[in-house]
Amino acid sequence: MNFSQWLLSMLIFGFLFTNLSACNQREDEAEELENTWANGIENQRKADLGNGYYLNPIMPGDHPDPSVVKDGDDYYMTFSSFEAYPGLQIYHSRDLVNWQPIGPALQTYIGSVWAPELTMHNGRYYIYIPARTEEYRSIYVIHADDIRGPWSEPIDLGNPRIDPGHAVGEDGRRYLFLSAGFRVPLSDDGLRIVGDEEHVYSGWQYPEDWDVECYCQEGPKIMKRGEYYYMITAVGGTSGPPTGHMVIVARSTSIHGPWENSPYNPVVRTESVEEPWWSKGHATMVEGPDGEWYMVYHAYENGYYTLGRQTLLEPMKWTDDDWMVTKGYDTGNPIPVPSGGEVLPHGAPLSDDFSENRLGVQWRFFAGGEKEYDRITYEENALVLEAKGSAPSDSSPLSFIVGDRAYQFEVDVAFDESAEAGVLLFYNDRLYAGLGINRNQFVMHNYGWAHGSISNPKGTEYGARLRVINDHHIVSLFYSFDEGETWNKYDRQMKVSGFHHNVAHGFTSLKPAIYASGEGQVRFRNFIYTALP
Repeated sequence: MNFSQWLLSMLIFGFLFTNLSACNQREDEAEELENTWANGIENQRKADLGNGYYLNPIMPGDHPDPSVVKDGDDYYMTFSSFEAYPGLQIYHSRDLVNWQPIGPALQTYIGSVWAPELTMHNGRYYIYIPARTEEYRSIYVIHADDIRGPWSEPIDLGNPRIDPGHAVGEDGRRYLFLSAGFRVPLSDDGLRIVGDEEHVYSGWQYPEDWDVECYCQEGPKIMKRGEYYYMITAVGGTSGPPTGHMVIVARSTSIHGPWENSPYNPVVRTESVEEPWWSKGHATMVEGPDGEWYMVYHAYENGYYTLGRQTLLEPMKWTDDDWMVTKGYDTGNPIPVPSGGEVLPHGAPLSDDFSENRLGVQWRFFAGGEKEYDRITYEENALVLEAKGSAPSDSSPLSFIVGDRAYQFEVDVAFDESAEAGVLLFYNDRLYAGLGINRNQFVMHNYGWAHGSISNPKGTEYGARLRVINDHHIVSLFYSFDEGETWNKYDRQMKVSGFHHNVAHGFTSLKPAIYASGEGQVRFRNFIYTALP
């Protein structure tokens, strides 16, 4: 080796050593940072720590099956909304860590909404929506020229599968990839299926001794990079054992296959029940503002199944042989925020003085639809809700998503003589807990039915202020007849750690809610939410 070659080798070695040292230093710094979330609005936890790092989740609370699209410097994301209507809340970010709600895209009730696909093609936004009722299952599509709407009415595509993933092939044609490895061709406008369903991919088989819920090949997302199309898929089941859900990758030089499985599969998976995030899966790849690549996926928080599947962000890298793998960060520790993106304020307040209509932005009916929207009117700083049904189970409560491990909320209620008003921790129409009041008595709800009562000494004359405290799954109920000056504690407390999908199915989360049952109207005023340590 001559001197020039030696010098060049030393320079290359020095460059690699410096960059490797910098990378290791960043990872060491991340591990030394305290694993505590930043406090956002109302002390809600948020990912951005304000020091160049973030701590997952980027979207706390029930934000499953994330679908994200990049449009220039802007990122937009939506999630499964199941029986909550208005549905398909859309969020906006410029750095992939801080997200602002824009509003709901789906107003019309089409059933329980599963794993949507938000995409953009030729300047128009589309959301492909699997939805199901007891009688009917299909995929629908809505579209808009502006992400903020208005969005079209749902168009039924007539296919009963789930988890559509939009793709444009080298032939310029549009396709939907579906669960279980199937695919259908779309019309040029993306609003019709124009050919037969065909099976195109059989997945990747994990070892037989792994603990999983089911094979459940779902959530195909297609992206193009360089000469390859990449298919990112979930297998192993979205719930069940914490180690079940996982992300696998396959690629092809043609949208028509054949698809080659990655030698690095599974790319993402929970390997131990000791990890802070369980059932990692259902991923989308996206290029960050720094030109690096990131994977967005959902996972359950260890010990907090009740919060639903939350959204995580993990840095990725490309191997020399053009496969995607993680950079190896611990998703339970702080991770560097992607650089180069504008930092937007994260989240929104959950307290509500009812001076404006926040239906769809915060509040959503359970199994609602347009027939429920007519139940709401607004007076001066009051939400007026027409009573319905005889209990929370058939009254379509209004609820909202929370991402905090502990919190309290309270609200003033006034009710007509034949109505009942209440506050709940609501999972679904079969599983909830909370406190109601009518002219005769207070009614405690637990496990989805009325359980014990005490008399109401005030009748309908004063109404009441009701409070719920969820302290890490220990629930206490309170009422006040003097606008919160003096609080009376209900004499029973509850533990709600089992109010989640693995117990009650439904794929959703435990949410603060208000309800009005019976006949007449209920008026809600001065709703205050506060996150607790």
